[in-house]
Amino acid sequence: MIELNGYHLNLFDFYQITQGKTKVKLGKDAIVKITNSRSSIQNLIASKKIAYGINTGFGKLSEKTISTEDLQTLQVNLLKSHACGVGPHLDIPTVRGIMALRSNALAKGYSGIRLELVEKIIEFLNNDLIPAVPEKGSLGASGDLAPLSHMALPLLGLGEVYYQGKLMPAEEALKLAGIQPLSHLEAKEGLSLINGTQVMTAIGAMVLYDAINLAKMADIAGGVSLEALRGIIDAFDERIHFVRGQLGQQLSAANIRRLTNNSKLITHQGEIRVQDAYSLRCMAQVHGATKDALEYAMKIVELEMNAATDNPLILNNDEIISGGNFHGQPLALVFDFLKIAIAELASISERRIERLVNPTLNEGLPPFLAAHPGLNSGFMIVQYVAASLVSENKILAHPAVVDSIPSSANQEDHVSMGSISALTARQILKNTQKVLAMELMTACQAVDFRNPDGLGAGSKTAYQTVRKYLPYLKEDEIMYPLINRATELVENNTIVDEVEKAIGQLL
Repeated sequence: MIELNGYHLNLFDFYQITQGKTKVKLGKDAIVKITNSRSSIQNLIASKKIAYGINTGFGKLSEKTISTEDLQTLQVNLLKSHACGVGPHLDIPTVRGIMALRSNALAKGYSGIRLELVEKIIEFLNNDLIPAVPEKGSLGASGDLAPLSHMALPLLGLGEVYYQGKLMPAEEALKLAGIQPLSHLEAKEGLSLINGTQVMTAIGAMVLYDAINLAKMADIAGGVSLEALRGIIDAFDERIHFVRGQLGQQLSAANIRRLTNNSKLITHQGEIRVQDAYSLRCMAQVHGATKDALEYAMKIVELEMNAATDNPLILNNDEIISGGNFHGQPLALVFDFLKIAIAELASISERRIERLVNPTLNEGLPPFLAAHPGLNSGFMIVQYVAASLVSENKILAHPAVVDSIPSSANQEDHVSMGSISALTARQILKNTQKVLAMELMTACQAVDFRNPDGLGAGSKTAYQTVRKYLPYLKEDEIMYPLINRATELVENNTIVDEVEKAIGQLL
């Protein structure tokens, strides 16, 4: 059971929630803060004061005052009108993450909602009632308004949910689950449900979690390629990386040394050649820079996981102040950075694939790693596909944050596009997982022309794990099922897990 209090949620706990591996509950302090915050809203209504989103319209319509008898209707209308998302639904783990993050933000006690509303979100989450949330429609400012409206509607028995793996109307699912919907929303509650950055945060956090493991995978695939190409280990000497001082670089170099430890395939400076191409020699520098970027991204993401991001906020002494914490700029910037960092893992990986299959570069290996080249094409088109994905990544890596488009009659005249940053980061991640999978299967084919017994301790484990699922190709076979199988090994973290069992945790 993970306790939500608005202050201590981290990436690891978040991921456990997304996978349905743990339930959540509100902390005792959060309950007190939520209750006190709600009292401030009630006091404001009683005083007849005007405050944005409580007794006014929204966006450009904030100049319209709403009567007390219409305040409940105002909040429900907000959800109905803003549920304009389009495109495929976000996957269930991501939506679990959105629900957890919104609950955690509300738990801070700055939103003015009733306790039972937060408890209802948690009840849905713990009972696997997962709202159907379209992935497109957010500008990343004023919060993720459209997708969060889709998350919120089922709390009232409206919209659609996934229940027991099936998509169905929320009303039907609630009956099956034996759960009562909320009968209504009170003042500000609709706005508090949707005025936040939780959609972009959840998508980006999922990408970040997988990217941390993918950076380890890049070291593993690169290590096997280094051995298959009789690469020079001297470039990974601890002293070289220490004198530069970049932490990620030092960590990747240490991983390569451990992966190739006791290798009979690896070479030393001057033994075959004086130095390797950059895709081998500069592996630690490139992979390490990505690790440094991931570390920075984690700092920003974990801050946002525990942030109060709606508007207005209820502060001390019944002060209700409008601001702009819903603006996704901090996340949009870091997710664009994340995109570039992940894309570079694919870029250098594809260059190593090219060296493995190119007979002028692969140190005596058969052309395209075909046992009978000419009759067989071997891994020729594997490199084509990797190159295609790398080129797609280059387009997707263009920063979304530099674009902005005014909305709400120019009241909301600068937006972050943070959700687009997060979604494109997710696609780059998927592409990069495939490229690294292709590198590893290609490198293992190359090793079979050398001597698999000569591999280093970690590389041998990676090779043996691949060979449990993928054969050495003596002749051409239909390749896409093999690529899909290799990709699954990367996506499921099978390779990393097995290597870490053998040589200890990678850095």
